[in-house]
Amino acid sequence: MNNVFDITGKVAIITGASRGIGFAIATHFAEAGAKVTLSSRKQDGLDAAAAEIRASHETADVLPVAAHNGDKIALQALVQKTVETYGRIDILVNNAATNPHFGTLLDAEDSLWHKTIEVNVMGNVWLTQAVVPIMIQHGGGKIINIASVNGIRPGSMQGIYSMTKAAIISLTQTLAMELASDNIQVNAIAPGLIQTKFARAIWDNEALLSRVMNRTPAGRIGQPDDMVGIAHFLASAASDYATGQVYVVDGGLTVPMI
Repeated sequence: MNNVFDITGKVAIITGASRGIGFAIATHFAEAGAKVTLSSRKQDGLDAAAAEIRASHETADVLPVAAHNGDKIALQALVQKTVETYGRIDILVNNAATNPHFGTLLDAEDSLWHKTIEVNVMGNVWLTQAVVPIMIQHGGGKIINIASVNGIRPGSMQGIYSMTKAAIISLTQTLAMELASDNIQVNAIAPGLIQTKFARAIWDNEALLSRVMNRTPAGRIGQPDDMVGIAHFLASAASDYATGQVYVVDGGLTVPMI
């Protein structure tokens, strides 16, 4: 029996890949034999990430390409560069996101609404639009959207971000229905609190961290590497019959408690 978890030779694009969850997934995919395009806003950060992956894994095949997730033209160029280099795209991990407003929902300026929606939602839509025709040409593919437990229930002082992550869950379910006949599986991962620079406003605040930890049965904050296993499953043939699902990885944070 073939190894259904084998992703050797698969081509993946991972956004927000210079650090945090995106970097952890990119590192693991490269180690597992995939060819990985790393994307984020800044080329120098990507070059450093690519160098770190290559230093740890001599056979790693990684391509750093800067592209702002709120720039449709840049995302189309990212896809074109990946195809020019590797010839195909099998896996897309929509991980890049922003959260510029930490405060009450109705106090946010319009510009912050626009920026968050453009990066967190429209960027995923634009990149998916560019990738899907290529996946169809090669018989199918895997799309993994990084949502959040905040998309299931809103996070305190994170209203706009929470709304965009709820939109990502709906986008995942809709695309799963629309792309199933093309052998493209679309799923989402909903992380809980992960110790990344992105979430520092929460885990670096003693009061906020205490509130989260008191509701987390695992008793610890999550790490980027905690997302690697589920991402590998969703990128591999092991998940061929799984689509439109949201896989919560939160240490039990969202388990209903009395």
